[in-house]
Amino acid sequence: MPEVHFTLRWPDGTEENCYSPSTAIHQHLSAGTAYPMPDFLTRARAGLNAASDRVAAKYGYACSSALDQLARIEARAATQPADGQVTCLQLI
Repeated sequence: MPEVHFTLRWPDGTEENCYSPSTAIHQHLSAGTAYPMPDFLTRARAGLNAASDRVAAKYGYACSSALDQLARIEARAATQPADGQVTCLQLI
């Protein structure tokens, strides 16, 4: 299953490298696009849950790496301004 690494820029200007175990994240985030925080969180949840579901369909168990990544994103988002924007810099 092809994995995807994606880079985010948070409202405070910090950048974070993230991981998805599946290309499913491409259906939810686009490189070079800035998302309002609530929209970004909805997209990240949908994309990483879809990626975990693909792993489950293939291997019979959810992907803990996708769920861990989502937990890290949600924790970081909680420290950012709710009205800020998150930019997806790249997906590779």
